Amino acid sequence: MSSGAILDSLRQAILDGAPETARDAARQALESGLDPASALDLACVPAMHTVGERFACHELYLPDMMASSEAMKAALSVLEPELLRRGTRRQSLGKVVLGTVQGDIHEIGKSLVAIMLAANGFEVVDLGTGVTSEDFAARARELQADLVGVSALLTTTMARQREIVAAFDAAGLRPRVKIIVGGAPVTRKWSEEIGADGYGKDAAAAVALARELLGR
Repeated sequence: MSSGAILDSLRQAILDGAPETARDAARQALESGLDPASALDLACVPAMHTVGERFACHELYLPDMMASSEAMKAALSVLEPELLRRGTRRQSLGKVVLGTVQGDIHEIGKSLVAIMLAANGFEVVDLGTGVTSEDFAARARELQADLVGVSALLTTTMARQREIVAAFDAAGLRPRVKIIVGGAPVTRKWSEEIGADGYGKDAAAAVALARELLGR
């Protein structure tokens, strides 16, 4: 099979949300002599970009996006170790810290944002769920984050996003560190009200916003 056909197979496996096929295609790419960075940049990233666009246009739904994310992770499990073995690194578009606020255990949306950002070349550190304002600020400082994504899926936990923005202001981390917010009850108006730098209504929008805020 030609290199082009292998890349097409890898791209389609991610679009189809087929992890095993994506893993096999990634292995084939390496066995054929393709550079792992090229496989990522020419197949994986474009596929996830297409998934994000289709999701934003309501051509795909949450289960479809989750399936594609799993396929992307399967491909990365093959390609990333080879990148490390060769001592090469993908060019980073910036370091992003993500988390769901204290008192909230929802993480599906946040995890999708993490996958989409990583697929598009951002370094992502996912703090998980139930993250306090202090932890957000401390980890952002420790990791020298460029951007922080704060998720809240409950109307009762939205106020934590305001607390986190205030904590970053008090710690002197802004305006260098940008803060974006998201979650089912979150709106652009709320983002503006609490002083965040932006609002991502879904994973695709969060990637576009991250690029815009960081000038990428």
